Parts: sequence; C-alpha cells; structure tokens
Amino acid sequence: MTISVAHLSKHFQIHKKEPGLAGSVKSLFSRKYETKKAVDDISFEINEGELVGFIGPNGAGKTTTLKCLSGLLYPTSGKISVLDYNPYSRKPEFLKQISLVMGQKNQLWWDLPALDTFILNKEIYGVPDNKYNVVLEELTKLLDAQDILKVPVKKLSLGQRMKMELMASIIHSPKVLFLDEPTIGLDTLMQRNLREFIKEYNIRFKATIILTSHYMQDVEQLCKRVIIINHGKIIFDGQLSTLIEKYDPSKKIKVLFREYVDPKKLDKLGQIDSFTYPELILNVPNKKANSTASAILKNFQVEDITISDPQIEDVIAKVYLENKK
Repeated sequence: MTISVAHLSKHFQIHKKEPGLAGSVKSLFSRKYETKKAVDDISFEINEGELVGFIGPNGAGKTTTLKCLSGLLYPTSGKISVLDYNPYSRKPEFLKQISLVMGQKNQLWWDLPALDTFILNKEIYGVPDNKYNVVLEELTKLLDAQDILKVPVKKLSLGQRMKMELMASIIHSPKVLFLDEPTIGLDTLMQRNLREFIKEYNIRFKATIILTSHYMQDVEQLCKRVIIINHGKIIFDGQLSTLIEKYDPSKKIKVLFREYVDPKKLDKLGQIDSFTYPELILNVPNKKANSTASAILKNFQVEDITISDPQIEDVIAKVYLENKK
C-alpha cells in the first residue's frame, strides 16, 4: 500500500479577538481560543499507481490533509504511512520520493530562468547528471516547453509558469505526487494541456497521485476514484461512476422537434426541465433513457436527439448539500 491513513485528525487553536483597541488590550491579558477541527478522524488507503481525486468545498480539510501526508504538518492524532515512511519524520529518503505542487505557491526564482531552479533541485535531490538530462528532455517534450526553459520566470505567462513549477517539482521523478489545485487560474487550453501531462506522467512513471481541484473537469477526466471531504470528514470514497449513480441516477434527453408539439403530450415522457419550442430537455432515470428516446422518435417529428450524463458539477453540489451541517 503506497498511502495508508488511519484515524487522522489535525486540530488548530484559533485566537478570537474582540474588534477595536479595547479588544486588543483585553486580549493581552485574557485570550479566548476556539478549536478548529480541520481534519477529523479520516481513514483511507491508496494503491501504487492510483490517480485519486480529493475534493471538497473551501475549508473542507483538503490542503491540510496533503500537508500532513507530505510531512509539512504534524497530525494531532492518527497514523500515516507513505511509501512505508512516517511523513512527519521528514527523512531524506522519503522526501526524495515525493513532491507537493500547490497552484497558489511557487518555488521558482522570479528573476532567473526556470532552468536554474531545475539545476538547483537536481543538486538538492542528488539526481545523477545522466538521469537529469533524460528526465529534463522527456518532461520538456511532454509539456512542449523547449522555448521557455531559458526565459526569466517574470517574463512567463501564468500557464507557462505552471508548466515550469510542475517540472521543477518532478525533476527528481517522485513516486508520489500531491497536486493541490494545479490548474487554478489557467485558461481552458492550458488546463487541458496540464491534464494530459498529469495523465501521461501517471501512466509513464506509475506514479501515485492525489489531485485536489475545484475544476470538476480535472477530476472527471483524470480520476476514476474520488474521495470527498467536508467539514474535515470523509463523506464518500469510491468510484466516480458510483458517486454519479448514487446521487443523480438520471440522464438528460435533449430533443429538437421539426413540428410544434402540445406540451400535454410530453408529460408522460419524464420530468421536463425546460420546453421552448423547438427544444425540449427531459430528465429520465438511467434505465429508461433508451426506451424514452425510442418513444420520442416513434411518436414525434424529430430533427435531433441527444442523451447525456448529468454534469459532474451538479452531482458534487448535491453531495455537498446533502451533507451540509
């Protein structure tokens, strides 16, 4: 087992202060604290080579969990094993096999080309010259980054900098990769390019990857398994397809009619989302989607008809609402 988490909890003491000068003076003599349970007794296991989506709303405990797994935070309680190491021991042998990429943090030197950071990281991680050259060439091709390696970081666009951040973080070929919002703020094309790179890296290097993202397309296109955390607790852990089946076991049928149809004739087909001639959108149970589509084609003059799965964003929103405290 590459990653094993048993009853992990991480609590923080938060100072509460009254506003204004009087509150500041009072806090010098009498401070009030509140315990924030960022992560509250969670357990899960991840096998070698898995690419798992770790999702939840803001403040759910995602980043705190990743920081515990990477050894940046010491847990309040519980046990963690990553590659058979205790992460918080921060042993060099462990650190050389993992990497944490945070979309809102950077490690590149602003005034220098990213290549200088790569060379520095090569020395820090003790990567042999021959291996470094092979990995650098491979990553450069995968990310199509040949033209920007020697450009000062401050001259790069956000998407280009994110490419360089990824390369700097995996120049030592980590076996475990923690990705915290790697596509945040990027345009649609750059998001797609990074998703393709993450998928390719997972396959080529058999890396174990945990991905957090608020862009559900990242999760939908990369992850077969998802772990959903809310208020510090895991509320779902399983296949993405199972999640969709559990929370929204329906399909949408979109119909374009050639001739006007009396709305009363459509009521028996399914739940009508909207009908503005010539377009009809129906919600029907998964098992009835094909038969309903056949009935529509048989009984009406149809220009076009499509059947689609529910939007993953809508499914996740339902999960959050049903588990809201």
